[in-house]
This record gives sequence, C-alpha cells and structure tokens, in this order.
Amino acid sequence: MLYAKVVLGLAVEGPFDYIVPEESQDLIDPGFRVEVDFCRRRKTGYVVGLSSKSRVRNLKKITRLLDDNPVLDARLLELTHQVSRYYCCSWGEAIETALPAALRKFRQVTGINKSGCAVRKAALQGGLLYEPALKSRLNHYLGEVSLTLKAGRSAIVLFPDINTCLDAASSFSLLPGASVGILLRKGKEELETWRKVRAGEVNVVVGVRSAIFAPLSNLGLIIIDEEDASVYKQDQVPHYHARRVAFMRSALEGAKVVLAGCAFSLESVYLARSGKIGYLRSPSVSPRPEIKLISPERRYRGKKQETGALSKYIQDAIGASLAGSEKVLLFLNRKGFATSASCSTCGAALKCPRCDINLVYHFKEGFLGCRYCSFRMPAPKMCPACNSGYIKFGGAGTEKIESELARLFPSARIVRLDKRAQGFNRDADIYVATSFITRQQSPDFDLTAVLNADNTLGRPELDAATRTFLILDQLAARTAKKMLIETGLHSHYCFRALLERDPERFYTEELRHRRELSFPPFRHLMLVKLRARSAERTEESALKLRELLKEPPQPKGVRVLQASRGEPPKLRGNYYWQVLISVKDPVKGCAFLKKRLKDFRHSGIIVTVDVDPL
Repeated sequence: MLYAKVVLGLAVEGPFDYIVPEESQDLIDPGFRVEVDFCRRRKTGYVVGLSSKSRVRNLKKITRLLDDNPVLDARLLELTHQVSRYYCCSWGEAIETALPAALRKFRQVTGINKSGCAVRKAALQGGLLYEPALKSRLNHYLGEVSLTLKAGRSAIVLFPDINTCLDAASSFSLLPGASVGILLRKGKEELETWRKVRAGEVNVVVGVRSAIFAPLSNLGLIIIDEEDASVYKQDQVPHYHARRVAFMRSALEGAKVVLAGCAFSLESVYLARSGKIGYLRSPSVSPRPEIKLISPERRYRGKKQETGALSKYIQDAIGASLAGSEKVLLFLNRKGFATSASCSTCGAALKCPRCDINLVYHFKEGFLGCRYCSFRMPAPKMCPACNSGYIKFGGAGTEKIESELARLFPSARIVRLDKRAQGFNRDADIYVATSFITRQQSPDFDLTAVLNADNTLGRPELDAATRTFLILDQLAARTAKKMLIETGLHSHYCFRALLERDPERFYTEELRHRRELSFPPFRHLMLVKLRARSAERTEESALKLRELLKEPPQPKGVRVLQASRGEPPKLRGNYYWQVLISVKDPVKGCAFLKKRLKDFRHSGIIVTVDVDPL
C-alpha cells in the first residue's frame, strides 16, 4: 500500500494521509496536484511526500491526479516549506501563493513538462547596488543577466510595478541567448508563461513580487529593483516579503542576490553593516539641492487659528520659480480635496459605514470615498444627522492644493499626479503629487516643496521615520536647485540627515533607536490579527489569546507584548484586534504560535499572522 502526504491551501496544518490508487502508484511523485475529498468537499491537494506506512485508519483514496508531471520540483517544495515555517502559514497556503491561479483549482491541466532539478551550487557574491536612475540600473542588470546566461544559469528580475516590467522585458530579450518570460498575476497569460518556465523554455523571468517563485531550473541570479518598495510585502496570507524569500531561495540554489535602487530599506542596510551582504556600489555624495526647513504658517481669523493650504513663504518661492520658467513640484501624501467632512452645526463626521473612518472628499467627481474599501457616496448638501444645510470639509489633499494653485497662479500649467492620474505631462509648470511620483520616470524639478511632512513622520507605524526619510531623499535626488520641507520637528534626525547630505546618519540613528527598543531588525515582530463582525467578540477573543500565549512554559526568545485594537479598528465591516509578539527566531516563534493556536477556540473569529509587519 502506498500513501501520499497531502497538504491543502487552507489554514489547517497537514500533511494528511491519503491512499494512492493502484493505477497511480507508478505515476505519482512529490509535487503533484491531486483531487481529494476533504471534509466532504472536493479540494485541490498537493503531494509533499510518499510513504509505505500510515498511523491513521480508515483513510480515503485520492480521487485523481490532476497533472502529467509534478508542478513543483524538490527545490520549490522545500522553499514553500521554509516560507510556511517562517511566515506562520500552512504549507498548502505557501504552495498556492507560489502557483498561478489556474493551478489552484482542481480542474485538470495538461502539458506541464517535467524539468530537471539542478544540483545546488555555491552562492555567488551579491549585495546592494545604489543607482538613482532606472536607466543606469537597467544597464547594470543587463550586464549581470548576460554573465549569468553565459554561465548556463537562469535569472529572475523583480520590479515594483507592471509598467516597468513590460518596458524592461524588451531590453532583456535583446541579450544573446535570452528567452524572456513576463510573470504577472494575469489569468491565462500567467499560466502559459509559467508552463514555459517550468519546461525550461525560459531562462530570464521578469515580473512583480510573485515572480520570486518562478519555477526556473539552475537559478543563478535574483535582482530586486527598488528593493525598499512596500509592494514587495504581500498584504494577504501568507504575508511574505520577496526580499526574504529571495535569500531563502539563494541559500537553496546558490543564486546571487542583487538589491538595487535609489534608496535602501533599513533591513538591507543592517545586513550590509553586519557583513551578511556587501555593496556592489555604495551611495555616493551626489550634488543635492539647497534644503530648507520651514514651520507651518498659522493665521488667525478672529480668535480662531487657521492653517492655510500654502504658506506665504511657499507661495513666494513658487512665484519666483515660475518667473524663471522653472519646474515646480508640490508634494503632499494625501489624495482628494479634503480629508474629512463634518456638520458645522452638530459636529457629526461623515464616515465609511464599513470601515468607520473619515471619508475623503473628491471635489471634481463630487463624491466622498473611503481610502480602504470601495465605498463611495455623493457629497451631501445637508447633514444626514440633523438636516443642517452646511457641511464643512477639513484637511487638504492634492486636489485642494491643485485648486489653490490655480487660484494663485492662473496662468500656470498645473498637473496633479496620483494613482488616479493618467500619464505624465512633461510640459506643465507645476506638479502636485503624492508618493506616486517617486515610482515614475519624471524630469528633475527646480523647486520641490514638501507640505506637512510631519503627517507621514507622525504615523503610529514602526517604519514611519524610515518611510519619511526615503521619500524625502528620493525627492531631493530629483530636485536641481531648492527643496522646502514644511515641518515642526526641525531637530528630528530624519531632517538633520537630509540637511547634512548624510544618509548614513539617519540609518545609524534609526538603528540605535531600534536596538534600544529591541525592535526589528534586531528582533522580529509577529502580529496575530483577529477579525470578526462583532466588536465585543473580537476584543474578548484577543484578550483570551494574549493570556493563552502568556501561559508557561514560554520558549526562550519569545515575548508576548500586548493586545490592542487594530489600525484601523474596523475595516470592510470587520472589527480588528491584534496581539503583538516579539521573537528572536521567527521559525521557533511560529512553531510556538501554531502549537498554542491549536488550543485556542475561536469559532467565528478569523485569525491570521503577519511576520515582520511593515
């Protein structure tokens, strides 16, 4: 009798034993997809092992094999196993995130050819590559990939967005001996490209985050462009980061890892300072604009204090730049016209009924929208609570700044750039943008004015200071003459490092604070998230889970810190609570957490785990 160890793409630990039918015993191998009966439902399972014995009685038979050959080779099976152990998800969930959507279903897919599994080679020397211009980085990538292909090995190149992937793929296709495949999460195209990669017909894969799992054989190079981009962290289970998976895969297959960009994440700088990776090209002191910190200007109307959208200092600076036919950028990391809408009579705020946060007012389209979900409603003319006839719109977004500029400088050509904008107009005089601009190939600006920089810096997030510094540093690299930063925190090390043109000062200070607080990258954080439709049940379950996790024995290196409301506390109709855990080793922390969660009764409560949350 032959038994298959099967895992499923569900939040349940496996593997589960199934009997292999006699007619399939000579065909089946680890890595096959199979159709099985699980809890009286047809499910797609993934074979991760075979055995001639089983401790379980009355086992079910595998219904059928879904493939001609395994969809995962031994290397990718081990990689997904490591992902499941590090990111605290089931092995089946990790496997499903590595496969195209079409292969997660139990329908049969033929034509998957079996490729060889290359012998592991020694890891090649990799490291951090600093290069502000994408064109220059791409030239370096072409050289690295060309050398890799000449050595008879394959390469993966990740980009943070689809458009850059498509543009770069054409350049890689011109390399001698290159067969390029573009892996994006896009239906039938994804499956067809994946098949070619699996069959060995492709030796260079260009793609977004999920392409890190491309089934290339003899992998020799992994390049991650703009490695500091937050899009490389998956916001769904499993919450993996492409950079971490790249290092896992490098250790398994001996591939060189190149982390590139015009700025580096704190984690990558820490790895370089620890000697775990090197610098292929270190950040150099390049010409930077004159940087000036200005305080938010406060004006008074009677006894009431008001803060204008644009201070007089910034208005004068814009006017001087326009007089010299210079290009101006106004940066504000808030979309829309106003960030809140409330009744001036009763004070009732208009909030999203699903997320319970203030709705953002979009003036041109005339609607209020939620920045977390798809909810939107026409902007009311009367208060829905007291029928008052005046709704007050507070806070400023890019749309309001655009409107203010049009009033102050009527002859200037003004363009607003955010995710809702289409294209890039290079003939404008003034650009109003969110962080969307840092991922675009825009021209240099003569004047850049950053409005309300403290908005990003003051967020209750672990990486708020790092994110603020990286954005400002990238804006400074795009500014030719002068940069104005509106802040009330002139002595903060984020701004001092910018003024002194010394990024290393920022990283040193931030790492010092992290070390003192035992925060990443010196320790790892695990965020156990609980969500449900009932606020009371969610809170009660979170507090119970915290006490369960605190029960002895506590493994060495694990600290249960706190239970708190989520941020935001309500999202898409669900209430959120979270339990924060600090661990020295995520693998040991996940083993501890999985064991304790088996004893946690949480009917109706959905529990997920985010390791190394951003």
